[in-house]
Amino acid sequence: MRYPFWLPFLQLAGVNMVSNLLVPLAGLLDLAFLGNLAEIRHLAGVAIATVLFNYLYWTFGFLRMGTTGTTAQAVGRGDADEVLVTGLRGGAIALTVGLGIVLLQLPLREIGFTLLSAAPEVKQAGRAYYNAMIWGAPATLLNLVWMGWYLGRGKGRAVLLLSAVSNGVNVVLNYWLIVRWGWASAGAGAATALSQYAMLGVALGLLGCEVSGAQVRAVFPKIWNAAALKSLVLLNGNIVIRTFALITTFAVFTNLSAAVGTTVLAANTLLLQVVTLAAYFIDGLAFATETYAGQFHGGGQRDRLRALAELSGALSLGLGLAIALLFALLPQPLFRLLTHHADVLEGVRQSVWWLLPLLGFGSLAYMLDGYFLGITAGNVLRKSALASSLLGFAPIAAIAWQTQSNALLWLALTCFMATRTVTLGWALRQSYLERC
Repeated sequence: MRYPFWLPFLQLAGVNMVSNLLVPLAGLLDLAFLGNLAEIRHLAGVAIATVLFNYLYWTFGFLRMGTTGTTAQAVGRGDADEVLVTGLRGGAIALTVGLGIVLLQLPLREIGFTLLSAAPEVKQAGRAYYNAMIWGAPATLLNLVWMGWYLGRGKGRAVLLLSAVSNGVNVVLNYWLIVRWGWASAGAGAATALSQYAMLGVALGLLGCEVSGAQVRAVFPKIWNAAALKSLVLLNGNIVIRTFALITTFAVFTNLSAAVGTTVLAANTLLLQVVTLAAYFIDGLAFATETYAGQFHGGGQRDRLRALAELSGALSLGLGLAIALLFALLPQPLFRLLTHHADVLEGVRQSVWWLLPLLGFGSLAYMLDGYFLGITAGNVLRKSALASSLLGFAPIAAIAWQTQSNALLWLALTCFMATRTVTLGWALRQSYLERC
């Protein structure tokens, strides 16, 4: 049988999807709360502040991605001590970085909002969101580590529980702080920060139930092993560059949308939420791919890696195209749930069909990301992301800025995803040839 692992793979992917789905659903409810306020500036302000938080948090996305791959490979080798050490090492780094972000919040805010383009009232709303949300930095980064650790071990139910707590608390607090108390964008930021601490509390409780203090003390000296840290720095360096390139691409897209106009920014923000929604669905497959690729690689089961890529690739492509078609065919009823502003809905209608090529290429790119993260091939991810940003996105985005064309902005983002798919697909083909 070519895919003997298909059933546990799909089970893990399914749990991951449900877990991931809670994140964009909470985000969509946040947007709905903000989008139905009297002033659209609160929605736009959160959009530009989110660009800054993407840099602050997802630049350190290696805390999740690197943890998953290295944990999965340790599981594949049957090395229980290394599994625990990987989580503790990541947690120590996350706590240090998170506290540093809190201490440097004022200069980070001033630099960030100086570089962002938006109307003064939009920036004011964005600052209010930032000022509340920044206090959640330590919990947010620690949660990235624990999510990656449980993913690497294939513990889908733990991941689902953590996601349910975080997003459930976020939705409840958003309703109270935005709708009931009228805190607008500041309420959205406070709700997100508090929900991260709730998630961290549950994560530490789960850890305490399965790991004893004696086990931690036994492996503690290994956390600072020089060879392991060097390997981790090399992997994480590649992941940081890869993540920075991806975040910059979406940040430039959002910033150029703001330069075209507040209405365009609002419409593109809603469409990007669909991309995020699709990504979280597809990432259910990508995360499962990451787990199984790491375990197959760590266990020396190279013959199963190609079958894994084939199975996950076909499922990811079908899922991405299905989501794009749903929103492209039914834009009015779906997007009207998020905002009542007619000009924003018209902007959505004009651009919604870009979701089809964007998610077609993007679904394969997300899956391939998971594959190479699982085998910890960070250099492949770095090269692909840089080529996609500099060659696939930047030239067309520059023309879009000069012409103030929203259509060209979407073309640039689509070419970015297409270049990612082609470069990662080529690297996958080369890895097959090397094993022959």
